[in-house]
Amino acid sequence: MRVPIFRLKKNNMKLYFLPFVFLIVLNSFGQKWQPIDEKIMSRWAKKVTPDNVWQEYPRPQFERSLWKNLNGIWDYTILKSNQPKPKSFEGKILVPFSFESALSGVGKSITPEDKMWYRKKFSIPSEWKGKRILVNFEAVDHDTNVWINGIFVGSHQGGFDRFSFDITPFLNDSGSQIIVVSVKDGTNLSPQLRGKQHFKPSGIVYTPVSGIWQTVWLEAVSDEAYLSEVKITTDIESGIVKIIPYGYEALRDSYLVKAEVFKNQSKITEGSISTNKSLELKINKPELWSPDNPNLYDLKLTLTNRKGQKIDQVNSYFGMRKISLGDHKGVKYLFLDNKTLFHYGTLDQGWWPDGLLTPPSDKAMRYDIEITKAMGFNMIRKHVKIEPDRWYYHCDQLGILVWQDMPSGGKMVEKNNGPTTNKRGDKKYYTNLQHVGRTGVDLNKNTGESIQFEKELRKMINIHFNSPRIVVWVPFNEGWGQYDTCRISDLVKGLDPTRLVIPTSGWSLRNCGDIYDIHTYEVDLKIPAYHKDRATVIGEYGGIGFPIKKNLWNPDIINWGYQTYNNQEDLLKNYEYKFNQIRQMKEKHGLSAAVYTQTTDVEGEVNGLLTYDREVIKIPAKVLNEMHSSLYKD
Repeated sequence: MRVPIFRLKKNNMKLYFLPFVFLIVLNSFGQKWQPIDEKIMSRWAKKVTPDNVWQEYPRPQFERSLWKNLNGIWDYTILKSNQPKPKSFEGKILVPFSFESALSGVGKSITPEDKMWYRKKFSIPSEWKGKRILVNFEAVDHDTNVWINGIFVGSHQGGFDRFSFDITPFLNDSGSQIIVVSVKDGTNLSPQLRGKQHFKPSGIVYTPVSGIWQTVWLEAVSDEAYLSEVKITTDIESGIVKIIPYGYEALRDSYLVKAEVFKNQSKITEGSISTNKSLELKINKPELWSPDNPNLYDLKLTLTNRKGQKIDQVNSYFGMRKISLGDHKGVKYLFLDNKTLFHYGTLDQGWWPDGLLTPPSDKAMRYDIEITKAMGFNMIRKHVKIEPDRWYYHCDQLGILVWQDMPSGGKMVEKNNGPTTNKRGDKKYYTNLQHVGRTGVDLNKNTGESIQFEKELRKMINIHFNSPRIVVWVPFNEGWGQYDTCRISDLVKGLDPTRLVIPTSGWSLRNCGDIYDIHTYEVDLKIPAYHKDRATVIGEYGGIGFPIKKNLWNPDIINWGYQTYNNQEDLLKNYEYKFNQIRQMKEKHGLSAAVYTQTTDVEGEVNGLLTYDREVIKIPAKVLNEMHSSLYKD
């Protein structure tokens, strides 16, 4: 399905002067934007306009009432990195889509020598007078500088974590304001964390994403003090939720935070505590969160000063759940809420033909989770990407476990394995461009690179600490950028002892962490080695390709899978052949989890259960659901 190009009709010379001027004015306010119509797009992209693009509140676990969305049409220009701030701009870009994406309306490649510039006029609502104004960026790739009304505000380095600036001192007293943003992006020609982005996309690496790629927004908070974050930990054995509210300029002895817990809009408990201190609240007969019953509790936090005046209020939520290792049939096994549960999920790259790393809409993003669950999966491994907060919110609501990867950096190489034949001897299989990670000793990273990696790692864990969906952290994948493996594993465990850690997924494995994880893309799967103190899992398998011509990203390139077939019957037969091996490993070898590659096709990869545009489900969801149900029977 292709998205039509939206253009203004040429001005009719017979129009009267006033309508003619009106058309020109409309054009200058964003009608020049149009999506790039070169490759396939998803059906949700057809509905994207500058007025409706990503209007949802971006942080569902820390929600305020006073906010303003800055997504939509911005001015842009691209200069060389050594050139000064531009005086004029060359075109329009639809934020929050990256420069390379179709939905940005730009579709240009960015090099490390380029600097991207953005500009937008905005106004401050009159009811915000006397408030402190924050500008929030959910994610920008990669090195960002921000100016307000010509005054430099601050900078940020990183492609996947959110950041904010207090812009109150730089605002005009009245009238319009101007924000200018510059961004540089080195992608794989730099040591930065980037996931699957590559300047020469092919095989398992994809088109780069440069610039703003998640929501930009304003929020108003009290000029006196406000809540900056909250940390929530639950204990299902004692029925306790522990809440630590942090305050900005809210001294502990001067400010009080009231915490109220609700279930189905009815208050069930409450308490008060000073900022930066821990409050424990008892939840009687807690309803636990699980994939079958994703029960959530609402939380309201109210900040008051020493006069008893309410100066800030934030809405959040949490789930009562526990992830742990336990003994089961003589092996270490994954437990959820003190019960065994086999984790079976898809490797989810989170890429879109129209928005690349940015889904075309919130509904589109939610659809991927809904169809994954409908297929009978109870888990998603989010692969070397951190999604917008709302993706995790939908996982919480729908009931999907998440294994969260750290976005990778470092080097990887490719090889062509050529044709192979399975043990049955009845079919040829083609394994093209199989990726190879490092298998030797850990890298020796310099101080700057290791500091940046660990800073972004800490941010990922801190930002997503509160939600029940994430049950496993994965700092390294297949040796990419891997260093100090066991120290990093211990660091993650120290930052978050409530979750399990896979130190490295695939190979370059080390004797540490909670889970031993191999990848096996062979037709006849490898069996993970038994480990006394760790659960064993298959972090990636499958990768069975089925190209559907009209739904290919690019029919003129090699569209590949680890084994590729040309009809649905062979796809299903061979999926079932591999799946049955997973089921047998669970029963006979104590396998705790498996991850199938992958949710959707991505660019040249055709090993998805859905096509890249999400138009074709290659194996009926009902068939998969019935097949997968056998995994959840103890």
